[in-house]
Amino acid sequence: MGSGTEGLITVLGGVALLLWGLRMVGTGATRALGGELRTVLGRATGNRISALLSGLGFTLLLQSSTAVVLLVSGFASRGMMTVAAGLAAALGADVGTTLVAQVLSLDLGVLGPLLALAGLIVFKAQSTKAGRNTGRILLGLGLMLVALQLIGAGAAPIRQSPVMQQVILALGDEPLLALLLGALLTLVSHSSLAMVLLLVTLARAGDMPVEVGFLLLLGVNLGGPLPALIATLGDAREARRVPLGNLVFRIVGVLAVLPFLGVLAPWMASLEADAGRQIVHAHTLFNVALAVAFLPLTGAAARLAGRLAPPAVVEDPLAHGQPLYLRDDRGRSAAQALNSATREALRMGDIVFAMLDGSIEALRSGDTARIKAIQRMDDDVDSLNEAIKFYLTEISRQPLTGEQSQRCMTVFSFVTNLEHIGDIIDNNLMDLASRKAKRHLTFSDAGEREIALLHDRLTENLQLALNIFASNDQDLAEQLLDDKRAFRDEEVRATHAHLERLQMGYAETIETSAIHLDLLRDLRRINSHITATAYPVLAPQGMGAAAAHGRVRRNDDVRTRYGLTGRSARPLRR
Repeated sequence: MGSGTEGLITVLGGVALLLWGLRMVGTGATRALGGELRTVLGRATGNRISALLSGLGFTLLLQSSTAVVLLVSGFASRGMMTVAAGLAAALGADVGTTLVAQVLSLDLGVLGPLLALAGLIVFKAQSTKAGRNTGRILLGLGLMLVALQLIGAGAAPIRQSPVMQQVILALGDEPLLALLLGALLTLVSHSSLAMVLLLVTLARAGDMPVEVGFLLLLGVNLGGPLPALIATLGDAREARRVPLGNLVFRIVGVLAVLPFLGVLAPWMASLEADAGRQIVHAHTLFNVALAVAFLPLTGAAARLAGRLAPPAVVEDPLAHGQPLYLRDDRGRSAAQALNSATREALRMGDIVFAMLDGSIEALRSGDTARIKAIQRMDDDVDSLNEAIKFYLTEISRQPLTGEQSQRCMTVFSFVTNLEHIGDIIDNNLMDLASRKAKRHLTFSDAGEREIALLHDRLTENLQLALNIFASNDQDLAEQLLDDKRAFRDEEVRATHAHLERLQMGYAETIETSAIHLDLLRDLRRINSHITATAYPVLAPQGMGAAAAHGRVRRNDDVRTRYGLTGRSARPLRR
């Protein structure tokens, strides 16, 4: 195998490692923050300046402008953010990407291997979610820096290849081809940051003239918005307006800069001798100029994007977790708005019920497609949860009667508990199902019967909770609270039976013990959230009746958390 071929394989392997490192950093940050990420980003986009700064900050955190654009697109589609604010956040996200590129393009020596080593140690040593995700972020950053060194080493033999030299020189004579190539590579890699760092490394190694690098850089900026735009093609029109407007900004910017590349290259060379740093400086300058030029025009751009965005091929709210009942009642009476919120909450409950009902088969079979389908349903639950809470916030600004205030809190409490249940099914039950399938484990017959019995009780209790929420029936609420104690007794019996089988040395019980006990714990947690929906219904009767029936668990202050003291529920840390 020739040295040029070996160098090309090394470069491609380095690019793959770079993309994987970026993914690890983004995954670690997303898992560490979860729901708080969306909440903070949604609150930080009240005006264009704050939206731009929040887009910049969250891109520094997630290492992906595409992820931030998709987040704000979802907010805009649910009416939680104006499209103009979403476009401002997208401009900030693009600037944030350039700042990350500035840091990673520096000569950091052995910092990459040290970060990778530290990340692995932290990931292995920590058992907490926050600790493991911190390790994942450090390891991802280390892999990215090591990948850049690998790309630089592999590029050395390539520059000696006559064929490669001819291709690179040809790109300099064909600016349109260079633009399209840069955009295509960015679309395929789904990362403008990775492509910029690749160009920096190749230019620094002397494998590519800076002028060609600038042309490819413009192509990268054209291709940057494409992954987000393609990801939202099937969504509602409002969701596509942000990535489409961002693409319009890029096209205008590239067309404005392209005629002046001949002037830009000597000017950048006078500022910085390092060819790689010239590339990254040009990237920063381009995106900062776009932000300054288009920030005042985001309103007009939002209107233009609305005209350009055609209706989706399938605009089915049921398929994408979009609210069905929250769009027409704003500005009408509080009673009508609360009825709409109640209908949407019941629809959210139906999705959670489908998740719970399907989880038992996923646990039995470990079918990957079924597990992923349930996890996608949780995305719909999260979307509806955000939309309903935002809608309730708008309702609460109107003058409400005491009964309406109580109902508003009941709906808020109900959807909060539903969101918690969905998260437990997604993050815990489906994780247990995947672990069981990967290790080819099987529950004992007795253990599977116990789990099925508890699961049947859960589905019955959730159905009862939905009926209580719809009817506000206090007798049914009393029944659900009585069932909480019965479920707890059944769970304790199942745990004792499992421990007895462990003592008897049954192989299946020993192999599945950790998963079995975690599953029983998670089923109990789900039931706690289900029964917590009864407390707001009983709230007008005061605390005395519930306490007299022994329904207060000291270690689970659900009354405080779910509305009896007027406090809103705390969001689940995902």
